[in-house]
Amino acid sequence: MRTSGTTDNGTADDGTVGLAERVTGALVGAAVGDALGGPVEGYSPEQILERHGGRVHGVVGPWNGDAWRTARPIAPYHKGDGHVTDDTLMTHALVRVYGTVRDHLDAHAVAEHLVPDLMTTPRWIPELEAEALPLQRIFLAEKWLVARVHYGHVDPREAGTGNIVNCGAAMYMAPVGLVNAAHPAGAYAEALDVAGAHQSSYGREAAGVLAAAVAAACTPGATPDSVVAACLSLAKDGTRAAIEAVCDVASQYSDFESALGPLREAVAPYDTVGPDYRAPSLAARRPSRVHAIEELPVALGMLLVSGGDYRHAVLGAVNYGRDCDSIATMAGAMAGALGSPVPEDWAKTVAEASRLDLWEPAATLTAVAREVFGRDVARRRAHEQAFTAIGGAGCFD
Repeated sequence: MRTSGTTDNGTADDGTVGLAERVTGALVGAAVGDALGGPVEGYSPEQILERHGGRVHGVVGPWNGDAWRTARPIAPYHKGDGHVTDDTLMTHALVRVYGTVRDHLDAHAVAEHLVPDLMTTPRWIPELEAEALPLQRIFLAEKWLVARVHYGHVDPREAGTGNIVNCGAAMYMAPVGLVNAAHPAGAYAEALDVAGAHQSSYGREAAGVLAAAVAAACTPGATPDSVVAACLSLAKDGTRAAIEAVCDVASQYSDFESALGPLREAVAPYDTVGPDYRAPSLAARRPSRVHAIEELPVALGMLLVSGGDYRHAVLGAVNYGRDCDSIATMAGAMAGALGSPVPEDWAKTVAEASRLDLWEPAATLTAVAREVFGRDVARRRAHEQAFTAIGGAGCFD
């Protein structure tokens, strides 16, 4: 069965990229970017170049080879060989919440659905090569979500306060942008509410802006420049300043190799982690109105450098190093939402290696987005009728 206004393959009747194709591109694109960035996360572009004898151009193995399980006891994960990380695990978990609620989400939906999902349902965890609770894989900043909401009984709208400020909420907010496709302001507001259970300060702000970016990318005729413009129209404080600084620099480049150093220099004044990613500064990840996470501005910068091309944007993000799995997740989601195709060989390799159906969440979210839009239209019409009935101006006055 086809939906009115679209062809059977998800393309709109006028030839533009349709909703289903954009949702699929964003979610599959985010997962593939995540998997490509995972094995080089935490290292510098120079270290990546030396380790791999050149730039990374696709799926690679673990940084420490067969010693991946013991090389870093704090993170005994099989990063590499096409395995997705917690970015994708959290993204798919949020899609499941949408599939249950089938409407807009808020912080209470996170408490009622996302937190139990992380705590109670074993799933295949690629980096552990075993079935386990997602809670046993996610990072400390995401475990905070469970500790505060489930064990601490904190109001979900405020539970993110006190957490380390990082990209943990932004990295899985693409579904919010897709449910609000072509409505960046709506995506921004919803993501800020959802992320309140997880993050505060510029970590929460980044979640809102990333969702807005994905929503803006779904707009017919969208370009990297229009996506950045939408972000700048909504972003606040240090997040806005960082995006503006990084994107001003990015606009001067058309290949990621020459942009790697300049983009890092542009974002450095706003980044609290400091020059050594594995040895954060004493001011790292604290609330601030003048700072920003590094990942979102750099992902937007790579989107500009690449001209919106998925492969170029993701490889730029991966070879940037540092928190590059999350940077590539964000860049992949935005490029995919723009309609740039995800390389089929990459997607197939990641799906098989991770033992995940990367396309099923997209089908679920596409259906949810259409249902939510229908509800939004009905709600707007009911409001219009009520407002007109009390003497307000009609919509055509």
